[in-house]
Amino acid sequence: MTSTPTRPAALRPPAPHRHPGLVPAAPVRRVAAALSFRNIGAVYVWLVIAVLFSVWAPETFPTATTVKQVLNGNAVAGLVALSVVAPLAARVFDLSVAYTMSLTSVLTAYFLVSAGLGPSAAIALAMTAALLIGVVNGVVVVVLRVDSFIATLATGALIQSLITMVTNDSSITGVQLLAEPFASIAQLDAGGITLPVLYLLLAAVAIWFLLEHTATGRRLYATGFNADAARLQGVRTDRLRFLTLVTSALLSGAAGVVFASSVGSGSPTAGTPYLLSAYAAAFVGATQLRAGRFNAWGTVLAVLLLGTGVTGLGLATSAPWAASLFTGSVLIVALVLTGGRITLPAALRRRRGNTSGVTPDAPPEGATTSATSTSATSKENGE
Repeated sequence: MTSTPTRPAALRPPAPHRHPGLVPAAPVRRVAAALSFRNIGAVYVWLVIAVLFSVWAPETFPTATTVKQVLNGNAVAGLVALSVVAPLAARVFDLSVAYTMSLTSVLTAYFLVSAGLGPSAAIALAMTAALLIGVVNGVVVVVLRVDSFIATLATGALIQSLITMVTNDSSITGVQLLAEPFASIAQLDAGGITLPVLYLLLAAVAIWFLLEHTATGRRLYATGFNADAARLQGVRTDRLRFLTLVTSALLSGAAGVVFASSVGSGSPTAGTPYLLSAYAAAFVGATQLRAGRFNAWGTVLAVLLLGTGVTGLGLATSAPWAASLFTGSVLIVALVLTGGRITLPAALRRRRGNTSGVTPDAPPEGATTSATSTSATSKENGE
């Protein structure tokens, strides 16, 4: 009978004694990171702007009426801004959103006033036109491989010609646009807050859930970071880009219907003033909450920041150039900040590689992120 030799049990080194005051407080660090200027810098800038205009125009700006004006007056702008978030996440530009908004505005008014249709039929036909625009944009950009910036600019010009054909560059007005139930779409309010604010919140929740809590959202980000790497991992990038353009057209079309209900007319230039502010809000939003990524709540925050600044300038000074100057300046700053967020980590990594003697052959930031994202996507697909 033989006995199996046994190994002495390995002694586990005693855990180092830590003073209670030196234990890292993870929740505290997470709260500090969440409230840092790097994460929510727009909130602090927003507060500074509010304080500035409260001092500049103390009789008109710091009032409840101004708060309602900022919320109600920027709800449509927020819908247009959210319409470009999904395409930008997939690295697709849609410059036709402003023209789509104008088209659905005038078509709804035309079908109500000139054709004598009911509100439901008029809105359904206008939204069908928006859907067709999204399909045309998808075919031109994804199937015909035309650059999205140029393609959507061209389709925007075609849409504008159709608007001129329908309206002869004149607004469509009529009592049907001021009567119930069409007027209630945008003019019904609760405590001074109109329904478009609720539409904005619902759209933001839907886009936030899609981008942050679904596999489709992660595939969209992977497509935007590196389309070739995502395609090699099995992501159907063309289909995603196509669907983002359709979604963008539908959301901007809905904004046009809401706008027509809000002002009680169909304006052929309804969407034009919203194009710059929409992209400014989307790019400012990409520097907030989810740095380097286009996201819904960052965009809403940027819309409110821009709206507060424009409203404050309107109350403090009547200069007509002030609003465009403010929006353009914020857009430039946002683009600079977005570029810094993307390039700075790669530069720091190369510097660390040189310091440790490792050859700096690290892939660029976007490729690293996309590889991580697409790997996660593959695991979710079971590939």
